[in-house]
Amino acid sequence: MELKQHYVPAPTRYDHADTIYRRCGRSGVLLPKISLGFWKNFGAVDSYERSRAITHYAFDHGITHFDLANNYGPPYGTAEETMGRLMDDDFRPYRDELFISSKAGYDMWPGPYGNWGSRKYLMASIDQSLKRMHLDYVDLFYSHRYDPETPLEETLQTLVDIVRQGKALYVGISRWPLEALKVAEKYLREHDVPLLIYQGRINLLDRAPIEEGQLQFCREHGIGFISFSPLAQGLLTDRYLHGIPEDSRMAHGGSLKREVLTPELLAHLQELNKEAAGRSETLAEMALSWVLEQEGVTSVIVGASSTKQLDSDLKAMK
Repeated sequence: MELKQHYVPAPTRYDHADTIYRRCGRSGVLLPKISLGFWKNFGAVDSYERSRAITHYAFDHGITHFDLANNYGPPYGTAEETMGRLMDDDFRPYRDELFISSKAGYDMWPGPYGNWGSRKYLMASIDQSLKRMHLDYVDLFYSHRYDPETPLEETLQTLVDIVRQGKALYVGISRWPLEALKVAEKYLREHDVPLLIYQGRINLLDRAPIEEGQLQFCREHGIGFISFSPLAQGLLTDRYLHGIPEDSRMAHGGSLKREVLTPELLAHLQELNKEAAGRSETLAEMALSWVLEQEGVTSVIVGASSTKQLDSDLKAMK
């Protein structure tokens, strides 16, 4: 795909806003039902021109939310560096149309201060992320995971201070258990930095936030909910319906392990695919649609290795 030297987004990108965006809890924020994730395919090991093509295609179709984290890559930090380059090359004039999020909470640098949820780690992380992305602020900053050792008040007060320092407009939490979510909601509300959104994994194979109560709590308390891995890292596509392709993530020993694809799971995926065909949909379209149909879900985060793949995912918004 040949890219424009000077990117000018499609003038039609907001023509169908009523079908693209959902309000995020009880807030002023509207998020696209499909958000673009930078977990894979945007690191230093990936083609920058392909990253440009995917982000152009996303924004041209109204996808305003780009989801990142400090350690996305690989190597760590390089997805944010790609975002910084994209800002300089293409998106600086459209910064106020974009909703850019980042996170910290997982392993980032060696030593005792490069992981989990301490004030020192989170403060250093937001400063590093802003430098890598060439931004003055992010729209949303998350505590990326629950830290059972650091006092919740320390982590939450750091999120409050990050907003008060102008480094983020909103805060979120990701993968916190229900009881910790309840503490976070109360603490942040009482400190005038209400919790905007909760990020958790909901898909046809993993319904933990539904079963454990996080989705219901968010719905009842005006908190948005965004699902990562709605396609279960590709399992809920046609990629693995006939086994493990040689060029797949599973074959290369990445985050999706071979032992996950048991004969029982394969049979289940094939049954789901038959159901999707009966709806005149692909398995991926049905899987994304199912997540978006859950009451309280604001958006789903999809990865994309090509504009063709992203186009297929965007059909779920309809």
